[in-house]
Amino acid sequence: MQARGSTMFATAAALCCFAANSSLCRLALREDAIDAWSFTAVRLASGALVLALLVRCRSRTERDSRASFASGAALFAYAAAFSLAYLRLSAGVGALVLFASVQATMIGASIRHGASPTRAEWTGLAIALAGLAVLARPGPIAPDALGLLLMASAGCAWGVYSLHGRTSQAPLATTAGNFLRSLPLALLGFCYGWPQMQLSTRGVGLAVASGALASGVGYSL
Repeated sequence: MQARGSTMFATAAALCCFAANSSLCRLALREDAIDAWSFTAVRLASGALVLALLVRCRSRTERDSRASFASGAALFAYAAAFSLAYLRLSAGVGALVLFASVQATMIGASIRHGASPTRAEWTGLAIALAGLAVLARPGPIAPDALGLLLMASAGCAWGVYSLHGRTSQAPLATTAGNFLRSLPLALLGFCYGWPQMQLSTRGVGLAVASGALASGVGYSL
């Protein structure tokens, strides 16, 4: 019973961290404190650093990981599309689209591999897709279409990343390794965005908070 309570607490805390990413990213980009590519690079780099420190605090057996460049690429694709989407979407709309897309991707993959979703999973998926349908309706207050597409792509990439990591026997080390493997792509993205680069102390601070706390600590949970 105690273990179940700890799991529920960790899950709730992780979800709060992931939701905080939306607020931190939108706040930084809305105020032009940092550009999207720089935010992505700083977020992934600070997350990699925190996760590496957390791994060093664990036993040696935890250091064996199943990190891969495929997972690192999926992680980068999620983080980059996430940042670019928040140039066009509000934090609330973005978070709804993101989590719905993650859920649809992971349940869809389970169905493809022969698993039968539970009634609760079907209900959750139906609610998520209904929310997306309402958001995508044409109208004067409809969210930006490209922003919705980018965030849906971010959710799909995050779902793929999660599916890659679910068989790991050392999840913290695997996550740290995947963050590290995402950094070359993050550097390429940073170089691509160099002509439009915007950096400020506040923007970098928000990106570090997103990477070190909301991502690094959130993923470890």
